[in-house]
Amino acid sequence: MPACNREDTVNADEWREIVELRQSGESISGIATRLKISRNTVRRALEFEAPPQDHRPRSGSSADALRPRIAAALDADPDVTVAQLHRELEWSGSRNTLASAVRRIKEERSPRTSGTHTSSTRMSSATDIPLFSTSFVGRTEELHRIRVLLGDSRLVTVTGPGGIGKTRLAAEAATAYRRAFADGIRFVELASLRSETLLPQTILDVLGFDERDAPERSATESLLESLRDKHLLLVLDNCEHLVSACAELVALILRNTEHVKILVTSREVLSIPDEHVHVLEPLSTTDHRDPDMPGAAIELFENRASAALSGFSITDSSRDAVRRVCTQLDGMPLAIELACARLTALSVDDLAERLDDRLALLTTGNRGGPSRHRSLHATVEWSYDLCTTQEQVLWARLSIFSEGFDLAMAESICAGAPVDAASILDTITGLIGKSVLQRTTGEGHVRFKMLETIRHFGASKLSDNEKAELRVAHLRWCAELVRTARRSWTGAEQESASNRLRENRANLRSALQTALTDQNHETLHLASGLVATWFLWSSAFSVREHRMWVTEFLALSDLAEDVVPQLYATLGVLQTMQGDRVEAVRTLDTAAHGARELGDDATLAFALQTQGLNTYLGGDFEAGEHNLSEALALYERLPGITDLMWTAHIEMGMLCSSNGESDRAAEHFEFVHTQASAAGEKWMLSYAVYGLGLVALMRGRHDEAITLAIDALALKRAFDDTVGATLVTDLLAWAEAAAGSGERAAVLLGAASSMWDSFGMQLYGSQHWVQRREVYESRARTSLGDTVYSASHRRGSTLSMAELIAYALDEEFSDSPVPSSSYPAVGLSPREWDIAQCVADGLTNKEIADRLVLSVRTVEGHVAHVLRKLGVPRRHQVAAALANPSSRRA
Repeated sequence: MPACNREDTVNADEWREIVELRQSGESISGIATRLKISRNTVRRALEFEAPPQDHRPRSGSSADALRPRIAAALDADPDVTVAQLHRELEWSGSRNTLASAVRRIKEERSPRTSGTHTSSTRMSSATDIPLFSTSFVGRTEELHRIRVLLGDSRLVTVTGPGGIGKTRLAAEAATAYRRAFADGIRFVELASLRSETLLPQTILDVLGFDERDAPERSATESLLESLRDKHLLLVLDNCEHLVSACAELVALILRNTEHVKILVTSREVLSIPDEHVHVLEPLSTTDHRDPDMPGAAIELFENRASAALSGFSITDSSRDAVRRVCTQLDGMPLAIELACARLTALSVDDLAERLDDRLALLTTGNRGGPSRHRSLHATVEWSYDLCTTQEQVLWARLSIFSEGFDLAMAESICAGAPVDAASILDTITGLIGKSVLQRTTGEGHVRFKMLETIRHFGASKLSDNEKAELRVAHLRWCAELVRTARRSWTGAEQESASNRLRENRANLRSALQTALTDQNHETLHLASGLVATWFLWSSAFSVREHRMWVTEFLALSDLAEDVVPQLYATLGVLQTMQGDRVEAVRTLDTAAHGARELGDDATLAFALQTQGLNTYLGGDFEAGEHNLSEALALYERLPGITDLMWTAHIEMGMLCSSNGESDRAAEHFEFVHTQASAAGEKWMLSYAVYGLGLVALMRGRHDEAITLAIDALALKRAFDDTVGATLVTDLLAWAEAAAGSGERAAVLLGAASSMWDSFGMQLYGSQHWVQRREVYESRARTSLGDTVYSASHRRGSTLSMAELIAYALDEEFSDSPVPSSSYPAVGLSPREWDIAQCVADGLTNKEIADRLVLSVRTVEGHVAHVLRKLGVPRRHQVAAALANPSSRRA
């Protein structure tokens, strides 16, 4: 090994990065520039066969004196938080300094040993990572570079012009490296979001685990709290139109978390500290390692062309024309894909010739724009010109939709000369064939989506009057969607209606924003009626977001008189669910007063009902029963308000159960159960089943209570009803504790507590409900002991809704936690357990490194430890060792 001058010395970590960069194809000059060292230092480092010894002094930490006490605390509770240590150790210094000391101690022991889960523990089964029907071509080196950056940095921004493949690269990286993050990957698509204030809520919507917050906190505070102790990768896709808001929020996340990493795609960098930018360049037409070999652009062209034209392959006679096309398109992936779609009508030579002329013309006409934007715009413009008149018109009109639409939506909103409703299907088919629209399937039917570049281009072809007319038509359709859902809410179509609301959440948001922006009589009337629909929090929005929209509309001065009491009544029920009892009293009084003045008995009954619920939860059972009884009497005289009448019966049953009147409670729950079952309804049925489980628990029939609670939770799967699922989870936990299943009770109590925090106060902020829970909580804690109870409770708090339901139903789910007892007796750490499983699956060290976002040398060290701990000399023996029961201890 050659000697090193002191000025040329690099430490082991720097040496590994230099080697990895070189292996990825980076030049010596590029490495030196990136790492801010001399080229000579890079050359000398590359002469080493192994990491050089690092002789440079390491800086100490003011928290190092606490190392023994920190280590002891970690021994007692591996999941102890930095905040707890800060208090228990009475540390007067910076929390970040303490966090760094804790992290170093954990890393010295074993990477990420602070929990008892494998790296796939908290991965949600649905991470919202986009799926693509085409193969991933031409970005292998970039994918490797993203891995290196994510290994070294907490914030990586992939930037470049529209259509260059930022989203595809981010999706591939998220898929490839998902196992490296204990809490998984969350992919947040922001392209259709137009309101900066909804940015935190949008991210909360996508997170696989539930947000943690008290009702008085903002969505930003709730987001920070929910991420605080998580080990996950958050992908924020298409941030350029919200760059300031994204930069501010990302900076907050980085300051308030230790283990969250963020991958951003944006046409504009965030420009905040610690941001590592990866500029995504166009695909090359030649291989930079061998100029005689075709580059990634040629490979992509052949791949996409063969998809468009069966049997297509590049020949000696067509190779120059293909290279010419790719060169003219600046290697832009979207441009290449759009061009390949035309091969059904053109030869490659025809394509090259027409593209030459068209691009030259459009580039000349747009000299002020960036060169790559000119090329992409020219390609999209050319593709637009090749469409029929009907396709062009429909392309522009379809830009009104956010995050997708279906055929019926297009026919309803976008029909009109020269594209009548009957021709919409054929026109959409043509746009799919030209790669203007993407076809997706979900919830049993087909939907369509535009790439944002395509959507914005289409919108640019609309006049101001056309845009205004389409916005109103879109809002009108959204309002009708909600009205239809209300009409279907007590029948067999309820689940379908809920799915429609959920998949059109972005369209609903866009429509409401239109009304708030335009503020004319028609749009305000449509939107305020939409927002006043009381159950939107169960399917379209979260409780917090629904409350935000209602509050924003109530702040307007031009609302129709008849809708104001409805909005106040809806706001009152949202405040009641969040435990905001004092505000709810004022809100519901206003709703009731307004409804009486207007003679609106339906809204009056709703306000009285919610007053009864709010009062009962506050401890005044007599007043609560009086209001609920008055509401039920009104509902009996009013046709067509079955949904709210059923909820009033459920609430009266809950009141009776709190009074110890189990027979009366059962009557109310049975009433709803019978009617909902006969109608084929599921949502209120789940509450009725829950209520009967509550009655069974009161009567001491614990097994029956468990069965009914599980049945109710299974019914909740069809809806985004966090409130109801949380209530049922608490009941199941109580019944499990009463039946003697302490560990399951603790896990479920942890899950319920976490979910209550996601939208409001624990158990609606009701003291008598909290006291009831404490009885069962005490039983579980006593049976388990404080340490085991706390660990089980923490485990429950990390479960996503899907994982919780699977756990409650005793179902297998792929990302279920691996309990500490299932690690081999020889003491594999969670990271070693992951690597052992990879070895057992036959992966090479390089494949393991790619999958877990680790360097190959790190994997080699872990593999050596795994072999030693398992007591086997060869890799192929690992699978048998893991499968051998004798290698484990309970």
